Amino acid sequence: MNKARVIAFYLPQYHPFKENDEWWGKGFTEWTNVVKAKPLFIGHYQPKLPADLGFYDLRVPEVREEQARLAREAGIEGFCYWHYWFNGHELMERPFWEVVESGKPNFPFCIGWANETWKSKLWNKDGSLAEGTKVLIEQTYSEADDIAHFYRMLPAFRDRRYICVDGKPLVFIHQGEDLPEHTIRIWNRLAKENGLNGIHFVGRIKTAKNSEEKKAILINKGFDAVTVARLGTSSLKETIFDKIVRKSWQFFRYYGCCHLISYKKELKTLCDPLFDSSEDVYPGLYPNWDHSPRSGRNGFIIIGSTPELFKIHVEQVLNTVSGKQEEHRIVFAKSWNEWGEGNYLEPDQKFGKGYLEVLAHFLTKG
Repeated sequence: MNKARVIAFYLPQYHPFKENDEWWGKGFTEWTNVVKAKPLFIGHYQPKLPADLGFYDLRVPEVREEQARLAREAGIEGFCYWHYWFNGHELMERPFWEVVESGKPNFPFCIGWANETWKSKLWNKDGSLAEGTKVLIEQTYSEADDIAHFYRMLPAFRDRRYICVDGKPLVFIHQGEDLPEHTIRIWNRLAKENGLNGIHFVGRIKTAKNSEEKKAILINKGFDAVTVARLGTSSLKETIFDKIVRKSWQFFRYYGCCHLISYKKELKTLCDPLFDSSEDVYPGLYPNWDHSPRSGRNGFIIIGSTPELFKIHVEQVLNTVSGKQEEHRIVFAKSWNEWGEGNYLEPDQKFGKGYLEVLAHFLTKG
């Protein structure tokens, strides 16, 4: 019996592609942000650097095989590849389609549609941040595009490795509240017309506030299940200073910084045992979060995460889903490799395989 079906979000941006070259400079990948990160206060763990896998390129099949091996050993069921589709235009799709077309690695997967407009901050000539943003590529919806999008994904849905729930391919929607009802209706119809049982849609709710009401809206729209973003809910509007951070108070007064949240305190709100125990709610696992490689002093930073504290979090989440039908014991790990958000399970130079070993302790033993 599975204690949980842990599915880890997987970022494919570790390879250069045309649009990133145009927007950010030739050869840009997620590693570009990761390696330039600097500590913003005493004790701030940055840069966070990879260990076992190094600074990999996802165009290399051996890297993908090794990632699957590490995930499998930890008891992770599969990867949820972030998928970027803008009215027929795909971005950073190469690693995913190479996995589908090659049949390797032999490791389960599904997609998570990151359905939001890409924007870039505007900068003044002197290098200071200007007001406003520039749209890089816009997220739009239409019934005609729904059809084209579905048929693009059909070969993946038919793959024997594709993760299913109740016999239906799982599709995660990052901005669940934004997805039109017609997309769900059309995809379900086309799935059945093409020999599938339908699509198991999972919608993300942006914040935990009024989650019951938002869940009802998404379920009425046609979603089969929801998950809730809970990072920062312990103290979203106030800055929390641990002893080590207090020593940097003068630094912060001068330079300023965004929200600092204690992981230990965040543990109280990363899981809602009552809400998350519902069959149609899939909770999340959060090893850490530190957006400063991408956003600098405008980032959101969780401090004090360790494998030992993560163990407390994992145990709480697994206890929450233990009473569900085995098929619905789904837990989304955020994430496998979001290094630019300080949000990863892959081995790093400080904790090694510590976070993966925590998962293995619960998921592969006994």
